Amino acid sequence: MEKKEKKSKSEAQSEEKIVKQEDSQVQEDTVETVVKQEEQKASLLEQKELEIVQLKEQLAAAKEEVASCKEQMLRDRADLENYRKRLIRDKEDTIRFANENLIKDLLQPLDDFGRALQAADSTKDYTKIHDGVMMVNAQLYSTLEKNWGLEKIDAVGKEFDPEQHEAYQVAVDDTLEHETVLEEYMGGYKLHGRVLRPSKVKVGKPNV
Repeated sequence: MEKKEKKSKSEAQSEEKIVKQEDSQVQEDTVETVVKQEEQKASLLEQKELEIVQLKEQLAAAKEEVASCKEQMLRDRADLENYRKRLIRDKEDTIRFANENLIKDLLQPLDDFGRALQAADSTKDYTKIHDGVMMVNAQLYSTLEKNWGLEKIDAVGKEFDPEQHEAYQVAVDDTLEHETVLEEYMGGYKLHGRVLRPSKVKVGKPNV
């Protein structure tokens, strides 16, 4: 009987020891689990903080890029406006000085004409005056013809051409076979082959 009681007591102690060990293991497991969870939370928090830092850096870079683009756009707009103003100014200068070379070419005949007028004041030899004026006229026409493509339209004796001749007066002439320019009242000219001013003429018409 005593042996049974001792055995029972021993078993009870053994079971109690096992229970304590199990409780201790459970506590250790719980602590380890909590530690792991906290470590995971800390790691996740650190990762989020790193992401926030990266996002802030990206935002700052984006703002800097936007500011740079805006500044470049303003510079481009200013350059475009300056270019537009320069084009307008160049166009105005082109129009203003379009005849510069022509004027330069006319200066010499103009000077010669002035000298001819001075000579006319100091002489009564009208032949010399006439020759001087004719020389200036020839020089002027030669300059315009050679440098600027001016060409005098032939009129007298030519068949009437309404593209080149303007009929100022008309006369019937039985000797004519077709309309013919009899007289020229005002000379006509072409510029590079295009009629600049038609000749004003008297036209003879055959009696039909």
